[in-house]
Amino acid sequence: GIDLITTLRRNMKPQIMALEDRLLLRKRAVIESIHNIWKSVLQIDHTRHRSLDNFVVNLLAGLVAYCHRSDKPTISLPDDSTRQLVLA
Repeated sequence: GIDLITTLRRNMKPQIMALEDRLLLRKRAVIESIHNIWKSVLQIDHTRHRSLDNFVVNLLAGLVAYCHRSDKPTISLPDDSTRQLVLA
């Protein structure tokens, strides 16, 4: 399934969050900027496709165009060995 990762609000019960989820939550601005690039520059947005084939072609064309961009934002995540050192 899909996990929705958000910060803790006042009316929410505290729950234990995985380390990977915490790291990704810190990088939320970068992730949202990637989604903004997809929607605005590459035109991967909800449009009224008349068939599923046209939707898939539009989506794949946008993702291929994104792969060919040279100025992609990146997220640096620690390796597994570094993560184990942090937890120890």
